[in-house]
Amino acid sequence: MTSKNQSSPRTAEIVREYGPFDGASSIAGVTHDGQRVWAATGAKLIAFDPASGDTTRTLDRACDAGTAFDGTYLYQIAEDRIDKIDPATGNVLSSIPAPGQGGDSGLTWAEGSLWVGQYRDRKIHQIDPATGAVIRSISSNRFVTGVTWVDGELWHATWEGDDSEIRRVDPNSGDVLERLAMPAGTNISGLESDGADLFYAGGGGSGKVRAVRRPKN
Repeated sequence: MTSKNQSSPRTAEIVREYGPFDGASSIAGVTHDGQRVWAATGAKLIAFDPASGDTTRTLDRACDAGTAFDGTYLYQIAEDRIDKIDPATGNVLSSIPAPGQGGDSGLTWAEGSLWVGQYRDRKIHQIDPATGAVIRSISSNRFVTGVTWVDGELWHATWEGDDSEIRRVDPNSGDVLERLAMPAGTNISGLESDGADLFYAGGGGSGKVRAVRRPKN
């Protein structure tokens, strides 16, 4: 099954595009808090309503890579650290070292842990959200950008050259189980599930966030 899927990706179904957003030239990380989508734009975290596309919140925070939400707090990669942020106030409550020391990409929350993508190292690390200690690592055969879990499935985005994909991988072996190929030149910088039928994919230098249909097998 793995080799079959590696050679025959499905075409990703882009449902909607959001942005570019005022004052934001690129998108780094994305997350979903159950109602809003948050996008990291370098110096500001922007929250928008996925139904209307309207921006509803802006937090002045360093945010140059992945973003996550644990049900209460935001987590944001800022260079070589991960900040825990109160979304109500924008205050940083605590910080832990990022495992890639600045080479980190995607970020998501699942099962009480943070999961961090390592772009050029082609890895996903499960880390302790209190200390930053690495619990375990999963290897990929492509550069890793965004990372997300949904319904017990681990998905990550890739971006190499002009090609980007959303991939479902075995969380134990790293084997590729499913591939969704984005149109050429439509790159993915961050990735998060809405917990149901959609992925939200950061569009890098396009300044856009794209909603992509999650396939039902």
